[in-house]
Amino acid sequence: MSTKKITFSVMGMTCASCSQAVENTLADTDGISEASVNINTEKATISYNPESIGFDDLEEIVEKSGYKIKKSKIELPIAGMSCSSCAQAIEKNIAKLDGILKVNINFATEKGMVEYMPDLVGKKEMIKAIEDAGYQLKQEEVSEESGEIDQEEREYTDARKKVMAAFALTIPVFILMFGNLFGYSLPVAGWVQGLIEATLAFPVVFILGYETHKGAFNSLRHGSANMDVLITLGTFAAFGYGVSAFFFDVDRFFGLAAGIMAFHLIGRFLEAKAKGRASQAIKKLLELGADTARIEVDGDEIEVPVEDVEIDDIMIVKPGEKIPTDGTVISGRSAIDESMATGESMPVEKSEGDEVIGGTINKQGALKVKATKVGQDTFLSQVIKMVEEAQGTKVPIQAFADKVTSYFVPTVIGLSILTFILWMIFGGADIVTNAIFASIAVLVIACPCALGLATPTALMVGTGKGAENGVLIRDGEAVQTMKDITAIVLDKTGTITKGEPEVTDIVAVGDYNENEVLQLAASAEKSSEHPLGDAIFKRAEEKGLEFKEISDFEAVVGRGIKASINGKDILVGNQRLMEEENIDIEDLKEKVIGFEEEAKTAMLVAYDGRAAGIIAVADTLKDDSVAAIAEFKKMGLTTIMITGDNARTAKAIADEVGIDRVISEVMPDDKSSEVKKLQSQGEIVAMVGDGINDAPALKQANVGIAIGTGTDIAIESSDLTLVRGELSAVVSGFKLSRYTFSTIKQNLFWAFIYNTVAIPVAALGFLNPIIAAGAMTISSISVILNSTRLKGKDISI
Repeated sequence: MSTKKITFSVMGMTCASCSQAVENTLADTDGISEASVNINTEKATISYNPESIGFDDLEEIVEKSGYKIKKSKIELPIAGMSCSSCAQAIEKNIAKLDGILKVNINFATEKGMVEYMPDLVGKKEMIKAIEDAGYQLKQEEVSEESGEIDQEEREYTDARKKVMAAFALTIPVFILMFGNLFGYSLPVAGWVQGLIEATLAFPVVFILGYETHKGAFNSLRHGSANMDVLITLGTFAAFGYGVSAFFFDVDRFFGLAAGIMAFHLIGRFLEAKAKGRASQAIKKLLELGADTARIEVDGDEIEVPVEDVEIDDIMIVKPGEKIPTDGTVISGRSAIDESMATGESMPVEKSEGDEVIGGTINKQGALKVKATKVGQDTFLSQVIKMVEEAQGTKVPIQAFADKVTSYFVPTVIGLSILTFILWMIFGGADIVTNAIFASIAVLVIACPCALGLATPTALMVGTGKGAENGVLIRDGEAVQTMKDITAIVLDKTGTITKGEPEVTDIVAVGDYNENEVLQLAASAEKSSEHPLGDAIFKRAEEKGLEFKEISDFEAVVGRGIKASINGKDILVGNQRLMEEENIDIEDLKEKVIGFEEEAKTAMLVAYDGRAAGIIAVADTLKDDSVAAIAEFKKMGLTTIMITGDNARTAKAIADEVGIDRVISEVMPDDKSSEVKKLQSQGEIVAMVGDGINDAPALKQANVGIAIGTGTDIAIESSDLTLVRGELSAVVSGFKLSRYTFSTIKQNLFWAFIYNTVAIPVAALGFLNPIIAAGAMTISSISVILNSTRLKGKDISI
């Protein structure tokens, strides 16, 4: 069964209970294997079987839980249709796209109406589907309903308007209510003043608070109770008590109902503002991309929107301009500011053949760049997708918070009823008023907003800060796991070392001279893709040696290579290969040991059954390897190097950088087994690697970290991807994860403490419900602001 993973927005959620309800409904649906809903980003991430679930089904499923998916409508004017069959063909093509909910192409009006999920599909894909069907879009303005509007900005603006209206109506009610309590009232009949108060409070409670009551109703309708239920019960009780004053001799408290809702709305407004601040990372990333590109067409330069750039287009990038999309430099030399991708401020030199990233800034010379990735395949798009997915995942500790929240609201309602009963029994003077006040205060003060926000806000800020510094967290679970890591396993080549080995020594024996040994080895290695072979080939090229024709080339994994030159066998590799092929290397063993003790890899060369010599190759350390490994030790981690090199070479490098333990002579396929062995010894392992053969080990480790540009498969197998190719980036990843998890724990602690202390205080009658509403708001804001402190944390060495 093939599965797909998608992320889309869900509208109308207001707290953790809402997101839990949506998540449970999705998870319980046949065809959906995994579901995660993040209240903070208001996004759901699911893995599903597209053969079982359609996008219209998805809309129905979410609506069943009481919420809505974010959708937009677009009207497409289409040219070239000649009959209804044309319309059907276009309809069919658009309907195939991910995220299309409804499509209706009208032949008579020559227009198409499409309802779609903007998180998954956009106008560009629809236009391509129309063109693939053989038609075109008319050159008219395309009208789009809410597709281009920033949802977050709109919510913030709506929340602000509601707060202003609520307080404009609530303040006069407060004045009248408190005046009445102290014996001052309007020169009208009491019931007339009551009517004025009710008239002012009604729109606050029932019109401005409509979304809250609707959320409460939906929650109860689906058998759960969210924080909206508490606010609805509190405001309805206070307003109802006010209405009873028209019939009984009790105080009017319409101001109490309006005040609770007004403070609730200001809480929503401040949360929207703070959450918007917390999610700035995604916005900043989106803004990094170029808007236009200058491409070369038949010798002319033309400017086009960046979305129109196609693979293999030649882009002209002048100094000071952004590189429009990922590509390869085909001419020119410049320094590129890659800080948006790596967090490093120093520009990087680029020349012909080098890869460049879309959105980075060309600082000096003019470049011609061939586009290699466009649209959703670019580095920037992948980073945005990764950050969004990470923000949509859950940290295991959140499961505990979610469980508490699911039981919390019903418990609070029970406590509120118990508070009312006990006050009615033991309340003394003003028994009914005190009972109402205390029970409403319990309802309002106990809203579990802070609990629901504790984890997602911290994860949101943490992943955002990481993205800005070249640390990409794929999975929230890794944030929690990294605090428990006891051992860090480092692949040697490309991780501790630069992965760019150079020939340092050549030893010839018998009738051969150094150039002949190099010529034989380089001819054989010409077909090899191994970095050591490449170093030999490059040295021969530098010396201008002629390469001999080879045949029967064979790479022997973990040993070296075999080939034929003029019908005679040529071998280049380690001692194991020579022994297996019965080559006498007794006279060379001492020399080999000497090279290995100098941290050089000694490659033996044999031709026609006899040893010809040794070529020693060394890989230089990365500049920050020593400092990074010292930092790992400060963190209490055991450092382990894993390599295919022999024990002596490996130990020499390990001693140079300060590695605790070496696992040497490991075949590429055995790396994951070595990680498993460490885990069986009780170690919690982080594995750092950058090659395709590291992927199984990255997957096996408790946390897999892909370093540098890496290969796609290594990155897909990792929990963290580090854009910078230095070990210091791994230190940044560890620090960021630890800071993020520490913030989550702080948030949860304060949220729990707040509710633990506040509920008894409210139940004992020491809290006015309006003050309780204000305190509840402050608790949520404090959690969000604590999370935003992560932005200021130093994650460098």
